[in-house]
Amino acid sequence: MISTGIGAALQWTEPPDRLPGPGQVRGAIVACGVCRTDLHVVDGELPDPRFPIIPGHEIVGRIDAVGSGVTGLEVG
Repeated sequence: MISTGIGAALQWTEPPDRLPGPGQVRGAIVACGVCRTDLHVVDGELPDPRFPIIPGHEIVGRIDAVGSGVTGLEVG
C-alpha cells in the first residue's frame, strides 16, 4: 500500500521488481507490520513527510536475489 499525501486513502500498488546492485540484496516480503509511527506519518503528525511513502518498516521476508560482491548472505 502507498500513501500519496496527508489524509489520502492508501492505494494498492505493485512496483516493478528491481535487481539488487553491487553489495545489495533483494527480499521477497512475507509480512510487514505498520506501527503507530507509520500512522503518524500518514496522518501528517510528524514534520516534513516525503510522499509518496510506503508505510511499514517492520518487515519479515526471504532473500530472493543478491548483487555482486555480497558475502555471507544467499538466496533463501
